[in-house]
Amino acid sequence: MAIGDVREVTAGDCSDCYYLDTGMYETSGYGAVYILDDDRPAVVDTGIGTNYDLLREALAEVGIDREDLAVIALTHVHLDHAGGAGFLAADCPNADVYVPSLGADHIADPSRLVAGTKAAVGDQWDHYVEPEPVPEDRIVAIEDGDHIDLGTHELRVHAAPGHAPHQVVYEDPANDAVFVADAAGIWVPDVERIRPTSPPSNFDLEQCLADVEMLQALDPAVLLYPHFGPRFVGDDAERALDEYATVLEEWVDLVADKRRELADDEAVLEYFADEAELADVWGREKASEEAKLNTRGVLGYLDHRE
Repeated sequence: MAIGDVREVTAGDCSDCYYLDTGMYETSGYGAVYILDDDRPAVVDTGIGTNYDLLREALAEVGIDREDLAVIALTHVHLDHAGGAGFLAADCPNADVYVPSLGADHIADPSRLVAGTKAAVGDQWDHYVEPEPVPEDRIVAIEDGDHIDLGTHELRVHAAPGHAPHQVVYEDPANDAVFVADAAGIWVPDVERIRPTSPPSNFDLEQCLADVEMLQALDPAVLLYPHFGPRFVGDDAERALDEYATVLEEWVDLVADKRRELADDEAVLEYFADEAELADVWGREKASEEAKLNTRGVLGYLDHRE
């Protein structure tokens, strides 16, 4: 799948669902935005905002007029998921922006979010664009247990605060699918592997594992990853999600062991950046920066745990 491509989700019994490769970080197969074409059309997450024109074109390709878009549903307010929300809201005057309540203020005024993102992502900030604020009267704060009625489809809100306290996932029962945000890791379809995501400053291993158990209880046939794409798991969601729990625990242990060995956090960051996997999929720069980001998050978690 190339940057800018729009594909229908055909996994399992999914219908009315499409996904766009946003070309996040100038990398294909890393950032996806989902579109549900229903009575009340919806976009789930908006990408980083840098290639916002691709999302505008994707809506047109699916056949959704800007005036008809009704729902912009954000899984959380990290800018790789919510950075385009202000641009999309400005273009689609009848769409409300649904956002977990803990992140609502950051959508109305993204200044603190921008500062925190710059501190977290380092050199990757070159791939970002300054987000536009969303007018407060367009923001709908959501909580665990809420639902968003789209017509044939309904997005049921489930809190998933391990990756970030303001994260939710959206269950779509009609499609037997869940938009998993970052609660199920990073799916790399090119090599069919699951990788950890553990960014600073709020990564919490125990809560991430609890989020995995929550997803297992929902038992979806299809996992819809923002990083990246649909994954059909059929009747085996428990095993697929157990795999992520194992990957995450092993990753935290690996960073903890390397910290004990090197006794220097900067050396730990450089070690994992140099040893970064998936350079052949994402490119050396993105793979290295991803490793640094995730290492930094685990180091912060270890500090907090101690």
